[in-house]
Amino acid sequence: MKALTSSVLKRLADGDFHSGETLARGLDISRASVWNAVRDLEAKGIEVYKVHGRGYRLPYPVTLLDRAAVERHLGANGSRFTLDVRDTVDSTNSRLLERAAAGTPGGTVIAAEWQSGGRGRLGRPWHAGVGEALTFSLLWRSTRGAGALSGLTLAVGVALARALAAAGAGSVALKWPNDVLWRGAKLAGILTELQGDALGPTAVVIGVGINVRLSEATRARIGQAAADLETACGVAPDRNRLLAEVLIELDRLLEAFGRAGFAALRDEWQRHHAQQGRRVTLTLPDGTRRSGRARGVAEDGALLLETRSGTQRFHSGEVSLRPASARQPK
Repeated sequence: MKALTSSVLKRLADGDFHSGETLARGLDISRASVWNAVRDLEAKGIEVYKVHGRGYRLPYPVTLLDRAAVERHLGANGSRFTLDVRDTVDSTNSRLLERAAAGTPGGTVIAAEWQSGGRGRLGRPWHAGVGEALTFSLLWRSTRGAGALSGLTLAVGVALARALAAAGAGSVALKWPNDVLWRGAKLAGILTELQGDALGPTAVVIGVGINVRLSEATRARIGQAAADLETACGVAPDRNRLLAEVLIELDRLLEAFGRAGFAALRDEWQRHHAQQGRRVTLTLPDGTRRSGRARGVAEDGALLLETRSGTQRFHSGEVSLRPASARQPK
């Protein structure tokens, strides 16, 4: 997002009307520049009401991400994190991976209002307009190698389920391996990426995207059933407070994971398992499919699929999960 566009957005964030003349005078720019900034906001999925004689306003007030506000909500936990809050970035995960390679310490967080190249698992794009979602990445450092960190993405899902339930989103479910659902629709997604030696240490970048208040235009771009916290909670939560609460829960979860791995969190994950006991079809990277009944996950996070030939294990990154449509084993 351009600096000028960001400045206009901050003026409009209160949800009140602001005339082009007032905006131009306050920002020391031309009215044409104001108009161009408004068009840039609309191109990023932000609806802006334009009324002749009154000016511009957003459909509703937007609480923009603010580092000081997040730190206030973190309270005594603030010393455990280093926050970098940005107006715009291509991808919070990509930028944090670069910083991890340069030796930045664990607990570093990059959060952004707008990601031009936000991505999820298997390179899928993440769609959200400014103020519509909470997108951030957290760096966690482990002395262990990647093989000892299996199940980490599922463990992060447990932390999100806890934090979102505390925020008022009831009936949160987890879809293996990296989605959080509400009433069957995607509410949040997780992308974990690792750097390091086979035997450790390992730098883990945990990317999280949570839908807070989605516009109809964004829902149309997503291309799948999507939920948001405004619907799940009855009101859109303050994103600065939500970021702090999620970070605190992630910190607790990662400490527990570091001690005992995913095995200690397995039962809690399975209580939230959206497909537990249901017939499903898994699509493998080579395009082949496996059908059966989902029987939960193993202690290393592998999905257990009961098929005609017995129970098979599938690991994160190998399969995608879809509702089954054909006859399958009972």
